[in-house]
Amino acid sequence: MQFKGRTVLVFVMLSVIASSMVTLTFANPSILPLWGDKPAGSSAAAASAASGLTNKDLSKIATTYQLIESKFLKQTDHDTVVNGAINGMLESLEDPFTVYMDQNEAKQFDESITSSFQGIGAEVSSEDGKFVIVSPIKGSPAEKAGIQAHDVIVSVNGEKLDGLTLNQAVMKIRGPKGTQAKLDIVRQGVGDPIQVIVVRDDIDVETVYAEMLPDKIGKIEIRQFSSNTATRFAEELKNLEDQGMKGLVIDVRNDPGGLLNVVVDIVNPFVKDGKPIVQVENRDGKREPTPSTGKGKDYPITVLVNKGSASASEILAGAFQEAVGSKIVGETSYGKGTVQVTFEKEMGDGSNIKMTVYKWLTPNGNWIHKKGIQPDIAVDQPAYFKAAPLSKKSVIKPDTTSDDVENMQLMLSGLGFAPDRTDGYFSDKTAQSLKAFQRVNGLPMTGEVDTDTANKLEKAILTEIRDPKNDLQLKAAVAELQKELAK
Repeated sequence: MQFKGRTVLVFVMLSVIASSMVTLTFANPSILPLWGDKPAGSSAAAASAASGLTNKDLSKIATTYQLIESKFLKQTDHDTVVNGAINGMLESLEDPFTVYMDQNEAKQFDESITSSFQGIGAEVSSEDGKFVIVSPIKGSPAEKAGIQAHDVIVSVNGEKLDGLTLNQAVMKIRGPKGTQAKLDIVRQGVGDPIQVIVVRDDIDVETVYAEMLPDKIGKIEIRQFSSNTATRFAEELKNLEDQGMKGLVIDVRNDPGGLLNVVVDIVNPFVKDGKPIVQVENRDGKREPTPSTGKGKDYPITVLVNKGSASASEILAGAFQEAVGSKIVGETSYGKGTVQVTFEKEMGDGSNIKMTVYKWLTPNGNWIHKKGIQPDIAVDQPAYFKAAPLSKKSVIKPDTTSDDVENMQLMLSGLGFAPDRTDGYFSDKTAQSLKAFQRVNGLPMTGEVDTDTANKLEKAILTEIRDPKNDLQLKAAVAELQKELAK
């Protein structure tokens, strides 16, 4: 499959500009701009006909603008009204991945491709008017603060996000290094909103991390699919192979996606020549496969996914599952099966439209949109991996029931201080377990959770979550490779 034209980035971190789990591709669309100067040598009528707008359509739009400008109660800004019209057209498509970027947002978008940036390090989408976390980037401030895939952000630093566009919401979330973003989030299974304080930081542009595990099992983690990821992956893969690697784990958990051509380059050497890596389907139902030119590998491979694995990550997992025969380990992935391209030149004034133009399908033609990639080996992480940050709005005391108590109990359990229950009731036994934790950590043994105790609990449980010995999904992926090698 060959796409022509300029490369366009559709994966954008939440810290830079709004975009959601987007897969990158190339495009060379032959369309006329709906706004701006008409093509040289053509009439306005011809331009409107080519664009699908009749003179009546254009008259209605112009009349609406004139009425706003001359009759509306308050003075209006020209650019705000025009941008609102564009946003309105795109919103009518009811596609959360199709968005408009004004000149400032488009500039930040372009800068994110070529330079480092600062923010919280997560990806967000707009779904039914809600701003939903797709995935926090591994090692990012968002992950460190306990933000999870599918969290819904309702306010930032006390400002509600209701009624904002995706870009507007993200502009409130992003910010310079060292500043705080106080996010009120709603989480599935948790009754009250949770306040999470994220300290913005530099977002690591390195996307590939590799190591050799015991028994010559290699592990390569891909955190996003950006322009240099395929090169870095090839370098790390060769390094592991030169060390005598016998099996490989590819980890795309909490990887929200990126460039389509990059994931194809990564997968290509593993798929035998002629087999499809991925297929794309246009609006007319025409499918075009991307055949491999690779030779395959002579060692077994497993792929780790979770609910934060989206878009390009799912392309990779689907290709290994169906074209290579590798086992997928972990949780059902996010379920993002569409491809977006950006239209900057067509807009003509520095603004940009990112629009869904294709479906992508697995090598066998399966569309995983809103379904996700199903793991061959389903493995849940320990319950404390999903404990939410404590609200810290007030001291948590015994003989109370709340989501905070339940999350505190999950943390104590994960840290080995075993309360008698994890149902959210603050029992005497839970208080004793809490006192034991406070004693070990040099805190006053109050049996209550104040801010200091809450911070200590969260820091300690994050250390446990990051310890590979507690990673049940990684253990299962390695065990599957060992079983294959023993045959």
